[in-house]
Amino acid sequence: MDGQQGRPDLQEVAAEFAARLAMSAPSRLNEAVGALVASVQGLITELRLTPAEARGTVEFLTEVGHYADSRRQEWVLMADVLGFTALLEEVNNPRPAGATPNTGAGPFYRPDVPEMAAGASISLDGKGPALLVSGRVTSLGGGPVAGAVVEVWQANSEGKYENQEPDRQPENNLRGRFRSDAQGRFSFRSVMPRGYALPADGPVGRLMTALGLPQERPAHLHFRVSAEGHERLTTQIFDRADPAIGRDAIFGVKPELLAEFRTAPSEGGQARALDLKLVLCPLGRT
Repeated sequence: MDGQQGRPDLQEVAAEFAARLAMSAPSRLNEAVGALVASVQGLITELRLTPAEARGTVEFLTEVGHYADSRRQEWVLMADVLGFTALLEEVNNPRPAGATPNTGAGPFYRPDVPEMAAGASISLDGKGPALLVSGRVTSLGGGPVAGAVVEVWQANSEGKYENQEPDRQPENNLRGRFRSDAQGRFSFRSVMPRGYALPADGPVGRLMTALGLPQERPAHLHFRVSAEGHERLTTQIFDRADPAIGRDAIFGVKPELLAEFRTAPSEGGQARALDLKLVLCPLGRT
């Protein structure tokens, strides 16, 4: 006991919890909880955390939960801005040279988008400068991947996703699901996405503001590719000309993901065009 304070020594509390946890059967859960509790106990000791600060932390986490629903995942947003998502990808999905890097899906992904025909437009309101996208899915060895499911989603020309503005954008606007042909090709029409700031109206945005951290995201398109015999790829393709390319708030930018959105002729006049290749890793690679 700490005689001056009349309470257990801080190290005794940590040691007692570790001893109790050691009595249970070893497991990944046991290991994870032990490491988490030890880290939090260390922070409490090092920072001399006050009860008011602890309550504020609990209230913040509670508010994050209140902001999470089927249209907006505030927990994912928090993991993204703290760098957890990027680190998880690096630890669990290291990609060999030549393969397209993985990134996080982000908080605005939706799994319920209907499949569309090749060349269809994912812009359901037609607002914004035209963008023509053509791509090819290949395996790491270079061969085409036929029948791959290619999901795409993006922000509009104002930097807003459809599920951020359910009253202003049509359902499933700027979202699509396509299948690659025998040569691994897919294509669709869209509008140029705009870079944006992360949502600032929720607890995560307010935290970023209080810390003075960047909240910008450069213009990009999201892709998720699933194909038999291959690892699923979730990635983002960025406009290399975007001024925010060096300060992405969620650490998603990688050199291999930078692309040129070139000028191209179209039926309505000038458009932008994106040509890309998405390279998948075979299952069971060593």
